[in-house]
Amino acid sequence: MHRLDYRTRLLIVFAVWWLAWAWKPLHLSDWILENILTVAFVAMLIATRNLFRLSNVSYTVLFIFLCFHTVGSHYTYAEVPYETWTRKLGFSINDTLGFERNHYDRLVHFLFGFLFVYPMREFFMRIAGTRGAWSYYLPVELVMALSMVYELVEWGATRLVASDLGMAYLGTQGDVWDAHKDMALATLGAILGMSVVALINSFYQCDFAGEFIDSLRVKDPTPLGEVKLREYRAERRESRDAGEPDLG
Repeated sequence: MHRLDYRTRLLIVFAVWWLAWAWKPLHLSDWILENILTVAFVAMLIATRNLFRLSNVSYTVLFIFLCFHTVGSHYTYAEVPYETWTRKLGFSINDTLGFERNHYDRLVHFLFGFLFVYPMREFFMRIAGTRGAWSYYLPVELVMALSMVYELVEWGATRLVASDLGMAYLGTQGDVWDAHKDMALATLGAILGMSVVALINSFYQCDFAGEFIDSLRVKDPTPLGEVKLREYRAERRESRDAGEPDLG
């Protein structure tokens, strides 16, 4: 009997988890908005599973993030009753940490940076061929960029849908700096995530320091811009003079 691979088992577990939390969401319209990107993202992972197979580590951290997001979409992020859950265990997260609002959305923004940054590093290393310092820096930059894009998507959604649905989706809870704090937490998560990866690699990778330093050296001393443009024009003239077909 054929044994399901790790990715497929994760997908099945997530499908069961997603369906369980899809039952009677607190606000159906908001749930639909929250899950459009989720369904599209999972579909993309399935469609590219053979073209670009991620590591099991990457699939695992993406799975964890999507599980947290699924819970948030069931209640809307501002209304996830984690306080009710923890009080049943005999303590209060908000009282312990001095929170005055529901911080589940902030947790998920932090997890977006912390968990997504490793798959992004895998993307940069395997497709763009980045190494050394750039393989740690660029994933953090991409997290920051995607976090900003998501905030713009949220803003756009609030302008397109009914005001009450838009505010539920936005989930600012009256904080005018909500988007800035969300992006800051995603950035912090990404920095911490890459720091963990760097520490692990520095322990196991023999040439870690050498690769890191070499990646910061200038590889091509020739400036771009007008210098490269002159080179291209000279090459084009030589090609025409030699009677070669103009491919430009």
